[in-house]
Order: sequence, then structure tokens, then C-alpha cells
Amino acid sequence: MDTSTKNEMIAVPPGQVTLSDRRTQRSWQVDLAPYRLGAFPVTQALYAQVTGVRPSSAEGDRLPVEGVSWWDAVRFCNALSRHEGLPPAYLLHADSEGAGGLDRVDGVDTTDGIEWDTAADGYRLPTEAEWEHACRAGTTGPRYGPLDDIAWYRGNSDERIHDVGGKQPNPWGLHDMLGNVWDWCWDVYDAEVYGTYRVLRGGGWFDEHWSCRASARRRSHPSYQVDDVGFRVARSTAT
Repeated sequence: MDTSTKNEMIAVPPGQVTLSDRRTQRSWQVDLAPYRLGAFPVTQALYAQVTGVRPSSAEGDRLPVEGVSWWDAVRFCNALSRHEGLPPAYLLHADSEGAGGLDRVDGVDTTDGIEWDTAADGYRLPTEAEWEHACRAGTTGPRYGPLDDIAWYRGNSDERIHDVGGKQPNPWGLHDMLGNVWDWCWDVYDAEVYGTYRVLRGGGWFDEHWSCRASARRRSHPSYQVDDVGFRVARSTAT
């Protein structure tokens, strides 16, 4: 299967997920409507096809795109929506980081110079709850399978990134949910303590096994770019 520019989306059923934060010892439940999530992290080939640029430090069409900030990811989502004739999900204000004017005017979820129009069915980043629900795929343990079978991490990656889809998918057909690259999520991590820092999920090719768990959370500034952070896209399901 050619996964380089293919944008395969998996239908994720509704459900409830319990999120937890080890730092604060807090947990909370989130109810989720059905949605769709990319079967693979966005590849370098797909990113280049849509944006015309290749930001990654490693080179390979089927490698996950990396070296992309949270802002790069949300701009890609809007560009992919336009590429496919869909209404963009995000309005980027002219004074926000890297924004080039207004994309939409009817956003309803506003934060940090960007508005998310939750009624739009264009591409977007998954919420943290959507990410964990999809990663678990009905399983209850820290991982959806034996780590060496499902993920590229420090123990088996030879300390390098790998093509998407090289490991077994989870029960819902989602590849590389753990390992290879961390996924940017929509959510602010903890505004009172970390300001605009956003959530990262999933672990990467250079991480130890304890970071590659369905519940593991990481945070970073939305302008951060590094070689083990990428993203995958989501879409809301029309009701």
C-alpha cells in the first residue's frame, strides 16, 4: 500500500475516556462523539504535496513529517481542507504566530490567537481525549500490544525515525499511535502553569519504553520544532 500521499482516515466510534496527569495526580472523564482519525501520521510526501515544503531533518516520502510546530500543524490542516474542497476548521488571527490573515470568521472555540469552528468538517488536530480513546481502541492496558510489535522506540529504532505503517496497527487499524513521532494535539496542557504550551502524545523513536504508553502526556510550546514530533489529522463526523 502506498502510504506516502494517501490520506486514509479511520472511523472512530463514540465512547468515554478517562484522562490522567501524573504531575497533578488529577483524572477526568471525557465523553466523545464519533470522529475520524488519520490511519498514519502525516507523511513527508503528503505534507510536501499540500504545502510545497519539506521541513524534516530526515528525508523519505513515507517517513512521518517532523520538525513541525503546532502552528505548522494547524496551518497544514486548513491547507489540506482547502485542497480537498472542505471548510477549514481553524481561523488564525493576523497577529497570531505565523498566521497570514483570517481563514474563517465563525470559530467557536477560541484560544491563543486561533479559533476552532467545531461545526466545520474540515481537517483538524485531534483533542487529547480523542487521541487517547483512539490509541486505546477498546483496550485497557498501557499499550494496545507488545511494544516491539507496535512501536518504534529507543529499544528497537536504531535511534532513527522509520516509515509509517511498519509496525502492527491497533485493533481499530491505526498505525504508529505509539512510538516513531509524538503527535501534536489541540489542547492547551495547563494554562495556569505552562501558558500556551500544547499537549503531545504517543512517544517517539528516541524515547524509552515508559514514554510509549497510551496515558503518557508531554507538553511543548506551540512554536517548538524537533525531529521526533509530528502529527496526524482528525475530522469531525457530521451529525
